[in-house]
Order: sequence, then C-alpha cells, then structure tokens
Amino acid sequence: MKTPDNKTIIRQYVERIENTGDISNIREFISEDYTEIFEGERYPIGIQGAIDHTLGVRRVFPDLILTIENQISEGEWVVTIYSVTGTFMDEWFGMKPTGEPITFTGVNVDRIKNGKIIEHGGAANMFEPLLKAGVI
Repeated sequence: MKTPDNKTIIRQYVERIENTGDISNIREFISEDYTEIFEGERYPIGIQGAIDHTLGVRRVFPDLILTIENQISEGEWVVTIYSVTGTFMDEWFGMKPTGEPITFTGVNVDRIKNGKIIEHGGAANMFEPLLKAGVI
C-alpha cells in the first residue's frame, strides 16, 4: 500500500478529524511527540493535547468547517492556506458567544515525520471577523 504524500496527510486530517470533531482516529495522524508552536514557543503536548485542542475548538465552533484553499509542500513541511466558517457558540478566551457564524482565514505550517504530524504552528486572521461580529 502506497504511503500518502504529506499534503494528503494534512488534507485527510482536516477532513476526518478537524471538520468532524471525531477524534477516534487521531492517532493515525498525530505523533506521540506532537508539538505546537505558538509565538515562537514550543509546547510538546502529544496526542492528548491535540485531542484537547480539537475538542475545545469544536466546543466553541461546533459546526466548524475548514476549507483548504492551497497547499505547498517541501520535504517534511506542509504549508496550508485555509478558510474557516463556524458558529460562535461558547465562551472563548473570555469572549462571549454570539450564536452567529464567523469566517476567518489563516495559514498552518505542519511538519510530517514517519507519516504523522509532529509539529504544528500557524496564524489566523481573527481580529477583523471578531470585530465585525461585535465580539471585540
């Protein structure tokens, strides 16, 4: 059986895990050594951290749909340009939910090793969508 390329791994992770909230197969995609990178800091959170993150996002945006707009892959690295739409249904970092859909864009940078995501970082443009929605 042919091993999927790195862009396909990210695409399948988005479709099967992030867009459904079904974490039952997350171990197929996430390495035990999974690390998130945020503002230049490395946070080794492992599979449980990835599960907690996915469930937390789905709690806030239960109908979240992430659409991959474009991907670039080189070696172990995959850059994914995406858009997200989801209804803001639960408190998030002290912000009160609106019950309204919010759409935002972002870029993820993932590193794949041995067929699994081992590092994840990126940035999302959420200020303007949250401002327009009256959240901030």
